[in-house]
Amino acid sequence: MSQITFQIVNYKEYSAAIQGVRRSVFHIEQGVDPSLDLDGKDETADHILAYIENQPVGTVRVRYLDHQTAKIERLAVLSDFRGQGIGKTLMKKALEIAAKKQINTVVIHAQDYVKSLYLKLGFLPEGKRFEEAGISHVKMIKSLSY
Repeated sequence: MSQITFQIVNYKEYSAAIQGVRRSVFHIEQGVDPSLDLDGKDETADHILAYIENQPVGTVRVRYLDHQTAKIERLAVLSDFRGQGIGKTLMKKALEIAAKKQINTVVIHAQDYVKSLYLKLGFLPEGKRFEEAGISHVKMIKSLSY
């Protein structure tokens, strides 16, 4: 098994790698309109890339809604590399970034099919299911304690 590495990256420097993963997962695989993914908010977010043998295979971003709340978004792992814990580790690292910034609350919009991953990480569902980019989601929240 190849070693998986994770790196916090600058969006401007690594936008091609980030967008390559997101394009494969969101635009091609899930049929999400690129204009919904490319929302102009990447430059202000923290980004993490997962690599296997120097190939980007996963990504996630942490966006700050205010001084106490972060939203973890755009979690994507290439289909050939799922089932290896990459998504879970990306989420854990995103939560670590939020904790280092003393964020109290983390929000996600979880696609229904991966809701169980977020439950295992301590997120709790809030409200009813909703459609986002034509995909069923549920809002989930996690409170961070220090």
